[in-house]
Amino acid sequence: MLKKASLIILIVAYVAAGVNHFINPDFYIDIIPDYLPQPQALNYIAGVCEVVFGLMLIFKQSRNLGLTLLIIMLAAFLPVHIAMVQQAPMRVNGTTITLLTAWLRLFLQPLLMLWLAWHLETKK
Repeated sequence: MLKKASLIILIVAYVAAGVNHFINPDFYIDIIPDYLPQPQALNYIAGVCEVVFGLMLIFKQSRNLGLTLLIIMLAAFLPVHIAMVQQAPMRVNGTTITLLTAWLRLFLQPLLMLWLAWHLETKK
């Protein structure tokens, strides 16, 4: 029961986060490090990936692939979170990201990866 509830939370969270890339793109674009090209395109690509990978968790046949892709995506986001720590405090779309908040966001990434990995099923 706990694992099923956890999976539902992940599905809703990643689909909602992905949609938010389109609803509130400025927030995400503002935190993309300057050294990465095409921040607007990267934002929309990340949004599509979060929605698609989140939806993949619904179906047992695609769940492991979706989980794996989300873990890889979170790893790819690590430079953004490291840059936030380096630049904090910073204003992002009217919100102040404090150094503590930036560190918490960075620390959260491996925890999210472990949460996703908990749902990976090995063949028996």
